[in-house]
Amino acid sequence: MGLGRGFRRLWAGNAFGNLGDGIVFVAIPLLASSLTTEAILIAGLAAMYSGVRLLVVVPVGVFVDRLDRRTMLWITNAARAALLLGMGALFATGHGSLPLLYIVFAALGALETAADNAALSILPSVVPSRGLDQANSRISAAQLVADEFVGPPLGGVLFAVAVALPALAAGGFYAAASIFFLALPRRSGGGTPLLPRRSAYREALDGAVWLRRHRLLGGLAVVGGLASVAYMMPFSVLVLYAHQTLGLDAAGYGVMLAVSALGGLVGSFVTTPLRARLGYGGAIVGSLALGAVSMLALAVTESVWVAAALLAVYILHAVVWGICVSSLRQRLVPDALRGRVNASSRVLGLVGLTFGALAGGLLATTWGLSAPFVASGAVFLVCALVAHPLLRPRTE
Repeated sequence: MGLGRGFRRLWAGNAFGNLGDGIVFVAIPLLASSLTTEAILIAGLAAMYSGVRLLVVVPVGVFVDRLDRRTMLWITNAARAALLLGMGALFATGHGSLPLLYIVFAALGALETAADNAALSILPSVVPSRGLDQANSRISAAQLVADEFVGPPLGGVLFAVAVALPALAAGGFYAAASIFFLALPRRSGGGTPLLPRRSAYREALDGAVWLRRHRLLGGLAVVGGLASVAYMMPFSVLVLYAHQTLGLDAAGYGVMLAVSALGGLVGSFVTTPLRARLGYGGAIVGSLALGAVSMLALAVTESVWVAAALLAVYILHAVVWGICVSSLRQRLVPDALRGRVNASSRVLGLVGLTFGALAGGLLATTWGLSAPFVASGAVFLVCALVAHPLLRPRTE
């Protein structure tokens, strides 16, 4: 099914933005390592980035509903381009610094949060409802290719040529994304008048209350929070599992992650026909069960190839889950509330990721490296059991 010119522009903008993301997440740590060898200062960049995203996610949801989403998309990407081009110029002229990296990375975290929410919220106004599964699948495939297969190695190669080059290249890709978003149809969602205009807090609360009262989406948001805990418990110690249990070096670990990403690419292609055959209920519950099986099997294997295959299956489950839940939310949430409901769901996910990272470290320290995988599998089983009654009768 053709999805139209508007979708092609949205897809291209997302693809260029994802390519910039893939380069940035390699370039920033590499730039930091060129300035300091203090592990805590380098790790602090990721912690600060996550903290900023959690801090701004709710107010961002309000403004995604207040403002024109097309405008938000091109402005946030143009701002990211300006930040990175400016930072690249400073590093190229020998004026780069660690505080500059922290400031830029914090700003990028806030802008990415806004861009992600606006992109999710605008999609139902660009494609018809029957095309949402296919549209989300194509966007997911482009994101995986850009984030996992093209962006990171390209960032590494560019850094080897010149330390400022990855930032300049990422800035160029964000600038290209902003041009595609600027070409979207002007009536593209958002900007719904909220009269009388109230405080951002009260408007954000409207989204949270709507989500809590919606049996299906509210329940799936809770399941998503639990699934985030289950995801992060093993992934917070995955590098140790790869080194100590599987005997992989750094290069082998990178190859294993690349293989696992192939599972996500497969997932982006099979989700639409799978959903058409099983309905949202079967696809979502089945994906959660698949996540549980893959995590429990990882807890007992010491084979590198089996582990890589199981991780690919796990990433496949995550992509199927993500596409189906995103499509459901886009179908069922009123346009005027979509940004705020997306934000409320995202808060639960971010809190779950934080808790899961702490729990994974504690479990691995207390009971060994297999414990986070066992706990993850158990939580995914709980998620499947909770989701099953929510999705009966089957949502089509």
